[in-house]
Amino acid sequence: MRWRVATLVEKRTETPTATTLVFDVDGWPGHKPGQHIDVRLTAEDGYSAQRSYSMATPQNGSRVVLTIQTVDDGEVSPYLTGVIEVGEQVELRGPIGGWFVWDSADPAPVLLVAGGSGIVPVMSMLRARVDGDRRTPFRLVYSVRTPDEVMYASELRRLPGGVDVAVHYTREAPDGYRGRVGRLNTRDLVEGGWPPDFAPSCFVCGPTGFVEAVANILVSEGHLPPRIKTERFGPAG
Repeated sequence: MRWRVATLVEKRTETPTATTLVFDVDGWPGHKPGQHIDVRLTAEDGYSAQRSYSMATPQNGSRVVLTIQTVDDGEVSPYLTGVIEVGEQVELRGPIGGWFVWDSADPAPVLLVAGGSGIVPVMSMLRARVDGDRRTPFRLVYSVRTPDEVMYASELRRLPGGVDVAVHYTREAPDGYRGRVGRLNTRDLVEGGWPPDFAPSCFVCGPTGFVEAVANILVSEGHLPPRIKTERFGPAG
């Protein structure tokens, strides 16, 4: 893989702490839903920093779409979410990853479990289903702290039939919410997911502790480990 110049063509606010960036990348080789890329920033004095980010959409020509959560003391995310303007350029390298990828030819039902910004790569899978007009049954269990932190909120409400979405709140819930406020537990995943005898493809993405807890619950409920694919993130370094 080589570094490619990416030009920012669109920038929009996703939540108070997350921003969606659309880049045009000349010569982009294409990517699959669930893959990620590296972004590199280089200062005038030659110092460079790079971070990995999941792509939020399936392949669409030369476009690469990222949704980035701002890390207040980070080196890269504050620049990408708060400084860079349309028309400016960064370097991208990818696509990266072949494990945490949904194969649209697989007829098995799909369970997506996302914690916080872990929604980004699984949103790419949801969009691939919609764009490809697939009828594969999807279920999404999405855990966030507060209503303000729900990414893609309006789009999630408009998803077509065959996609069930359950949003769970860990700290604060909106008016009218009838669920339990707190961390995901076994009941949440059983009610929002698929039974193990359906042999679903399970994709779990979020902070390390969240991913480990969810994966352990799924295994304890009878899901086969090879059917559970995980992607985790944490502080850089």
